[in-house]
Amino acid sequence: MGFEKEYQTFLNSHLQARTGERLRRLQEGHNQAEMLFLKQVWWPLFYHFKYLHPEYEVDDFKDGKRYLDFAYIRSAIRICFEVDGYGSHLKNISRWQFSDNLERQNQLVIDGWTVIRFSYDQVKEKPRRCQQIVQQVIGQWLGDELDQTSLSFVEKEVLRLAIRNGGAISPKEVGNYLKLSDKTVKKILTQLVDKKLLIPASGIKRVRSYRLGNQVKYPIR
Repeated sequence: MGFEKEYQTFLNSHLQARTGERLRRLQEGHNQAEMLFLKQVWWPLFYHFKYLHPEYEVDDFKDGKRYLDFAYIRSAIRICFEVDGYGSHLKNISRWQFSDNLERQNQLVIDGWTVIRFSYDQVKEKPRRCQQIVQQVIGQWLGDELDQTSLSFVEKEVLRLAIRNGGAISPKEVGNYLKLSDKTVKKILTQLVDKKLLIPASGIKRVRSYRLGNQVKYPIR
């Protein structure tokens, strides 16, 4: 399915599952900035919204509740993605409110969350850079979204390198990283291309770099 249809299915499923304040926060808090993040950053990487929760409720360190723009939750993984707008209200924030916001973020980290923040302008004007950051932070966890039991250890290491880099990788980089000969590197990269896990990023007759294919759903075990 395309983004629009999948996005509506994703949002409706969360709306139908919520009541009370959690429903109100999703209806009022999920707006243009959050939708743009999904469309320009998340969707081009994953083509699904599995494990992602919008306006996710967490306990506040002051015994209340707070809501994260997005929470990516899997076994042993909790990542908070925030999209911060820049508006006139930021000019009026007090010194104590500013300190309180920092303390709230620190508490999330203490509670085991990884916190990633983007500005609305970053998401709008530099989506590829945002994609690279998402790739890198999720790639660190190396989970099991894709069934890769048929991959060799070396093939998995090449995919990990590509995820961490957040962009194209060259045969030379792979050779230096894994201490392998040019012939062996070429063989491994060709195998990953055949499996549609890598695709050529530059070069025609002789490929100079490769990037992750759409078959790869991060992270990788």
